Amino acid sequence: MRHSPVISAPVISTPPTTAGRHPAGEGARLGRGAVPLVAVAHGSRDPRAAATVEALLERVRQARPGLTVRSAYLDHGPPTLAQALHGLREAVVLPLLLTEAYHSRVDLPAALAEARARDPLLRVRYGTTLGPHPLLLPALERRLSEAGVRPGAPDTALVLVSAGSSDARANAVIADLASAWAARPSWAAPGFHEGGAARWWKVVPAYASAAGPTPAEAVAALRAAGAPRVAVAPYLLAPGFFADKVRRDTLAAGADVVADVLGPSPELVEVVLERYTSALRHEPVRVPA
Repeated sequence: MRHSPVISAPVISTPPTTAGRHPAGEGARLGRGAVPLVAVAHGSRDPRAAATVEALLERVRQARPGLTVRSAYLDHGPPTLAQALHGLREAVVLPLLLTEAYHSRVDLPAALAEARARDPLLRVRYGTTLGPHPLLLPALERRLSEAGVRPGAPDTALVLVSAGSSDARANAVIADLASAWAARPSWAAPGFHEGGAARWWKVVPAYASAAGPTPAEAVAALRAAGAPRVAVAPYLLAPGFFADKVRRDTLAAGADVVADVLGPSPELVEVVLERYTSALRHEPVRVPA
């Protein structure tokens, strides 16, 4: 399966909020008797990736008791989307992808068509990808805080690393996100330090594949520009090949800190539930059989 291009608009920043909020009037639809949620991830040969997805979805279940939540994977292992939808009369299908791209526009509709061919009466509402979303920057800063990096530390330059794409428009979105993060006041993660907001020394984009600069090149450029400290923020959902490569290459290039992947953060739990709630407002999609 080819790598996804990233073509969505950049995130607009807001301070962190409490995970699990939902618009007024939607509460009854998020508990028992609610339309089931089928969350679809890319999939990986690395078992840590599926474990991370399952941990995220378990937190979604905890946040909304009674909501049926199933997982599915586009590649590298079961359950497939058709398997996850089996036995359901309706569902919200939500891409667990950080960008609107090839997988959400092509692979998932194809998988839905396969599922509907098996069950023409299936009613599906199709949700929006997790990113871009205003809560993803606070989620990234949470991971940096956990790695010992103070949010908005003026002596710290950041490398924002995405998987990368051969589509120039896709990589431009990550560049725009880095620019927005550089201009955004950073809010302290709970328990890290009190109050106040600050801005990073600099924030630059990098790409783990298909485009430049590579993460190692970005780290080296920041060092050459005089950055006192360099931290790396992976814009990745789960551990695996890219996350391991980013950590190895950037530390070798002189990075001081490499944060963890986004994983089952409270912000992502809230984004999942927000995307789910939003999808409920739309009519079921017509999927060509």
